Amino acid sequence: MTLTSHTPSRRALLAGCLAGATALAGCMVAPVPGAVYTDRDGVVTSTTVYAPVAPPAPYYEVQPALPYPGAVWIGGYWRWGGHRHVWVPGRYERPRPGHHYVPHRWHRSPHGGWYLQGGAWMR
Repeated sequence: MTLTSHTPSRRALLAGCLAGATALAGCMVAPVPGAVYTDRDGVVTSTTVYAPVAPPAPYYEVQPALPYPGAVWIGGYWRWGGHRHVWVPGRYERPRPGHHYVPHRWHRSPHGGWYLQGGAWMR
């Protein structure tokens, strides 16, 4: 084989690698937001998230059996993934002494769009 016979396949391989790298550059891996605590003044320490469209109706979730006595069920919610809403399934958490859990809530903005207030353990 000559060098010229390899050139088209190398170009195709290079083009495929470049296309794959370009596609992956748009991906973002982020942890699923969990519960947050409030500071001593009761201010939630999570950030507010904006979405241009309303979240879909919540999924109906069947709560699994308690994993341990006293576990608190934290219901699932829709988070904004940058281009669409993504369902975050519910989970159990250990109770926080002196706190109660306030779930995630979406609020319509008077100027358009929606804001997600993150779930938090409040005193």
